[in-house]
Amino acid sequence: MVKPERTYSISELAREFKVTPRALRFYEDKGLLSPRREGLNRVYSVRDRARLQLILRGKRVGFPLSEIREILDLYDLGDGQRAQMATALKKYRARMVALEAQREDLVGAMEALQNGINWLEARLAEPASPASVSAARAFEREARRRMDGTG
Repeated sequence: MVKPERTYSISELAREFKVTPRALRFYEDKGLLSPRREGLNRVYSVRDRARLQLILRGKRVGFPLSEIREILDLYDLGDGQRAQMATALKKYRARMVALEAQREDLVGAMEALQNGINWLEARLAEPASPASVSAARAFEREARRRMDGTG
C-alpha cells in the first residue's frame, strides 16, 4: 500500500514559516510554487514546502527572486541536482563577496558616526563661552516673543 504524500494548506505553511498567505500566493503568481487545487483550496506538497524554504532562505541573504527561480528551476534536470548545486555555489560565492563589501561599508559608516558622536560629545562637554550663552539667550527671547505673537 502506497502511503499518501504529506500535504499542507496555505495557512499551515504560512504559520510554519511565519509568512502571510498573501506572500505564498505571490510566490505562486511568480511561478515559484505550484500548489494543486482542491476546489478553492490550495494544497501544497512536500516539494512546495522545500521550495518555500529555499525561497525564504534566498531572500534572507538578499537574492532577488529571479536568481532564486534560476536555482529552483535547475532541480528537475535529472542530473542529481549537480547543475543546481553548481549554479547555487557560484551565486552564493558572488553574494558572499557582495555582503563582505557591504559589511566594510557598514563598518566605515559606523566608524564615521562614532567619530562624529565623540567630537560632538567633547564639544558639548566644554563650558559654553559667555558670547554663546548670550546669543542663546537672545535667540530664546526672540523665539518667545514670536510665539506670544508680539513680534
